[in-house]
Amino acid sequence: MFNPTQEDVRRFFCGAWAKSRAGQPMQAIETLAAGWIAEHPQWHGDLADAQAAVARVYPEDSPGGNPFLHLSMHLSISEQCGIDQPRGIRQAVELLAHRQGDLHAAHHTVMEYLGQMLADAQARGQPPDGAAYVAAVQRRATRD
Repeated sequence: MFNPTQEDVRRFFCGAWAKSRAGQPMQAIETLAAGWIAEHPQWHGDLADAQAAVARVYPEDSPGGNPFLHLSMHLSISEQCGIDQPRGIRQAVELLAHRQGDLHAAHHTVMEYLGQMLADAQARGQPPDGAAYVAAVQRRATRD
């Protein structure tokens, strides 16, 4: 199982952003990451200096939040949709994006449910409940 350190994650995002800005060849996951970074100009400065990014501390109540956690959630949701795992997440996110008129906004909504699913799993000491997660996103996508 892939288990990157906090430093690995931060260097990955900083590297993807640097490659994107320099027009260098990128792996598919780096291209996806750079696309989400581009959607968040408020963090471009944070990602411009990998050494500073690795050392920086983002308290839970940090204004604007932790860019690396936020961007990791965007990547997770994108990857979930790409392989439709948990089953049904692709359709639920697409429906939510259609209703909200914006994939980026839909991702931000889905992040709430993804975070809740992970917190619940941790509190229970059990694996994440993917079916409940998909159901929550579906309910949000279909409510008026």
